[in-house]
Order: sequence, then C-alpha cells, then structure tokens
Amino acid sequence: MNIDWAALGQVFGVSLVVTVAMVGVFTLGIVGTSRKPQGTRDGAAGAIAAGTAPTAVARTGAYACFALCAAAVAYGIYLIVA
Repeated sequence: MNIDWAALGQVFGVSLVVTVAMVGVFTLGIVGTSRKPQGTRDGAAGAIAAGTAPTAVARTGAYACFALCAAAVAYGIYLIVA
C-alpha cells in the first residue's frame, strides 16, 4: 500500500484553510446581524439598555456572508454528488 503524502498534505492544508475561512465569514454574518449594546445609562451594574439594531449596510454585508457560506456548502454537495 502506497500513500501519497504530498497529496494528503495538500488536502489537509486546503481543508484547514477553507474551514477557517468559512467559520470566519459566518462569524462576520452573525456579528453583522446582531444588536449592538448601548452601554449603561446611569452607571449601575447590570442596567444595560436594549441594543441598537444593525444598520442597512451591516445587514447587507451579513446577508452576503451568509450567501457565500450557502454557496460554499452547495458547491461542496455538488462535488460530492457529481
């Protein structure tokens, strides 16, 4: 049995890079859609007011991140099936 270690290393490296990139892009999407805290108003501990809604630009970028993740998943499924 012969193992092509170079090819195995390439597959490992590409998988690692793509996984970290997709997690990062998905995280950017989560951050883009989350509410931003306003902070405390009277200085009392635990008296944080409700957060502000994300801007339209942040939401659009977040949706683009989610679309990129969905496209990567769809392409992976396509590669497995084809």
